[in-house]
Amino acid sequence: MSLENQATPAPSDFIRDIVARHVAEEKYPRIHTRFPPEPNGYLHIGHAKSICLNFGIAREFGGICNLRMDDTNPAKEETEYVESIQEDVNWLISDWAEDRLGLKPAGKTPETISGDGKRDFFQPPVAGGKKSATLEPFYASDYFDQIYDYAEQLIERGQAFVCDLSAADMELYRGAPDRPGQDSPFRNRSAEENLNLFQHMKAGEFPDGARTLRAKIDMASSNIWLRDPIIYRIKHAEHHHTGAKWCIYPMYDFAHCLSDYIEGITHSICTLEFEVHRPLYDWILESLHLPRALPKQYEFAKLIPSHTIVSKRKLISLVQDKTVTGWDDPRLPTISGIRRRGVTAAALRAFAIGVGVTKYISLTDVAVYEHAIREDLNKRALRRLAVLRPIKIVITNYPEGKVEELDAVNNPEDENAGKRKIPFSRELFIERDDFQEIPPPKFFRLKPGGEVRLKYAFVIKCDEVVKDANGNITELRCTADLDSKTGGPTSARKVKGTIHWVSAAHAVDAEVRLYDRLFTEAEPEKDGRDFKSVLNPNSLEVITAKCEPSLNSASAEHRYQFERIGYFTLDKDSSLATCHSSLVFNRTITLKDTWAKETQKF
Repeated sequence: MSLENQATPAPSDFIRDIVARHVAEEKYPRIHTRFPPEPNGYLHIGHAKSICLNFGIAREFGGICNLRMDDTNPAKEETEYVESIQEDVNWLISDWAEDRLGLKPAGKTPETISGDGKRDFFQPPVAGGKKSATLEPFYASDYFDQIYDYAEQLIERGQAFVCDLSAADMELYRGAPDRPGQDSPFRNRSAEENLNLFQHMKAGEFPDGARTLRAKIDMASSNIWLRDPIIYRIKHAEHHHTGAKWCIYPMYDFAHCLSDYIEGITHSICTLEFEVHRPLYDWILESLHLPRALPKQYEFAKLIPSHTIVSKRKLISLVQDKTVTGWDDPRLPTISGIRRRGVTAAALRAFAIGVGVTKYISLTDVAVYEHAIREDLNKRALRRLAVLRPIKIVITNYPEGKVEELDAVNNPEDENAGKRKIPFSRELFIERDDFQEIPPPKFFRLKPGGEVRLKYAFVIKCDEVVKDANGNITELRCTADLDSKTGGPTSARKVKGTIHWVSAAHAVDAEVRLYDRLFTEAEPEKDGRDFKSVLNPNSLEVITAKCEPSLNSASAEHRYQFERIGYFTLDKDSSLATCHSSLVFNRTITLKDTWAKETQKF
């Protein structure tokens, strides 16, 4: 069984307890959840928790989880975002919950059915599908005709009205949390007048902002979201999915609950900021006297990792001002950036599930996320030798021109990973940091007169330090105990240090991008500061490394541990064509938490 296919233990939390109770009561024919992002940006690590929760519940209780675009705001939504969302979701649930994915036939809109003698709308899912020419995600915009119909029903019931107040006046009338609002002077229009005005709004006869459709609830409510909220606004803008068909668009709160109902969702799981919206969610559904079972909303605390920004607006600003190279920059917490950095779907799921589901807002130490990555990569990464900052050594007693092939382990955590051959010769590269001319106490690497073992090879001793005219070290001249290789008479010799190396004649050059945390502070916006003021100036360093020749056949499907350095992945900028080989590796993460060590200094 592959690492991707290994079962993840089912977690336990208050939402799952609710679902388990409903299953035991046979309250619903089937559990039906949904993941409904707004396509106004790329998904990020916070969305991963929601994906894992919604798809996880569907997976654990034999249900379905719809992927839906809640695309009600044409001014901010783009096809690029729709496509990226699909790619990210498919990647994260692949080989885990993809059989729970609910899609719909491409171009299909809701069926008109009859329930309790009433006209009803229903959009059933196709379960276990993948996006194709015949299947696509659900779109709230596919329900605009039905949502408009529901709005007219509210008007006819006297529960919605067309309002002419400007945005500024509406804010004044709305009141404050500690002060009730005032009724709009247009609140008591007749149903006939409201229907007529609403139809003229739909026909495009009024400019943006001239009128809105508002629910008629309670301007004295302690919940400000129930103070006659806007449910439709005029917006003369092309929509990524419906084109120029509409010039009025439903507000998110109005479309969201009705989309859930149309799709037959049973459990509408949202982050905690929507808790105050829940009474509006329920009021809309209950006011329409809908014939089928109504969805119910449940809220949980969102994932907020330290040293991270997850606001879409702020992520967009980092992309637009070119602080990062794009939405998939490996320093960003976007799922596409996380994927490009080399984090596996299994590691991201383990973290997102492992942090748990609660009602308490808290900051999750990003070190917990990094630990999940190391745990995952330690089991799967192929070991390779690479030298990031090379210094040449010459083994003076090793024959010139001789090359031998040494055995190296591919992964000590996986006995089935086997071994590979690495070339050894007279001239090698080692890490510059692995030599100190004047070493500090307890320095167990190479020093003048000192000995270390070259991993998989011999014990060597530094005899001479060669410098240029400026005093810079250019070369180390060493001798090897040629009997100390594995199987040799002195192979059991004990030396305190072991270092890595590559053969100079066989080394391949690679661009290595050393990524680190994007922010230096755990809470980039603490005390109202500009989050860009604590950007980490060392979040990216680009170097040219010397690598063992087997990395010429590296693939994006594999992860690599550069021994004693960290975990790396082949970047999409690499070219592996024979005539134009150009290796580019991204550092996914260091072997140990270097930030913890730095923090201890202060």
